[in-house]
Amino acid sequence: MKSSMGMADSASWYCATALLALILLGSIRESSLADNKPEAAFRGNQLLDRPCDEIYVVGEGETLHTISDKCGDPFIVERNPHIHDPDDVFPGLVIKIISSNTRR
Repeated sequence: MKSSMGMADSASWYCATALLALILLGSIRESSLADNKPEAAFRGNQLLDRPCDEIYVVGEGETLHTISDKCGDPFIVERNPHIHDPDDVFPGLVIKIISSNTRR
C-alpha cells in the first residue's frame, strides 16, 4: 500500500511539473510573438491600425463612423444596401469597404 502511495505522489509531482513547463513555454512563446510586433499597434489582442480589406468584418465596439475614419471610406452606407439602419451595426456584420487611404 505504501509503494502505491509513493507512486501516486511521484505521478502527481510529474504531472504538476509537466503542467508548469507547458505554462512557462506558452508564456515565453506569447511574449516572443509580442516582441516581434510594434507595441503601439496592439491593444489587448486586437490590432488598432490594421489595414482595411475590401471585405470587412465589424468588430466589438466598432461603429460605422469609427470604421469610416479608420478605413478612409465615407460611403460605407451607400456601398452596403443590406445596412438599413446605420445605428444597428453589430460584431460580425460583413461590409464592403473601398478605402481612399493610401496607408496600407
